[in-house]
Amino acid sequence: MKFKIIILYLLILFKLLVAQEVQQYYQEPYRPQFHFTPETNWMNDPNGLVYYDSTYHMFYQYYPNSSVWGPMHWGHASSTDLLHWEHHPIALFPDSLGNIFSGSAVIDKNNSAGFGKNAMVAIFTYHNDSLWVKGFRNTESQGIAYSLDEGITWTKYKNNPVLNNSGEQDFRDPKVFWNEEINLWNMVLAVGDRIKIFSSPNLKVWKFESDFKPQNDIKDLGVWECPDLIKLKFDD
Repeated sequence: MKFKIIILYLLILFKLLVAQEVQQYYQEPYRPQFHFTPETNWMNDPNGLVYYDSTYHMFYQYYPNSSVWGPMHWGHASSTDLLHWEHHPIALFPDSLGNIFSGSAVIDKNNSAGFGKNAMVAIFTYHNDSLWVKGFRNTESQGIAYSLDEGITWTKYKNNPVLNNSGEQDFRDPKVFWNEEINLWNMVLAVGDRIKIFSSPNLKVWKFESDFKPQNDIKDLGVWECPDLIKLKFDD
């Protein structure tokens, strides 16, 4: 009994220390209060914004070793009000296929991928620096990873990449959503100066459907990045 009381006391003390640390973190003189920031070091694009079980999850481009850009990871934080954030361990680390660039996340309610009901699935771009420095064009491909504990631990799909590059210079930033009208997943992907649209029944096998590009195929409009596709209601 005495041992259990000691353990309980230590747990309470730990939570108080963590709460104090978070409070100090938010009270730093130049720390933004409304916009999200990591505890330390570099971040850029927010990725994989997803809502599940009354909690918002945000992943983001993160380099944990410096305050300047470097090999990209996915950081992770969650919130119940989009103002106060709890920081979690890094979700995705670079591997032999490349750094982890921008993407999106979904809740697979119907277990279409077979990872488990309500699995949280991240869809991201692999960027292979070793190919890029050698001048290759096909340096980017799309991979997936899944979590069964609301984003705390992640497993990368063993057959990554799920969408290979056919020779495009810029082939990245997948935004994926479930299309109820056709019972398929849709992906919008930035490819050079256009958007390519793909479909999949299971997040693993993707089929090209169409593309969206400048009228008359106008060139020199620059590289497109981080696309989205949203349904809007309108009157006929």
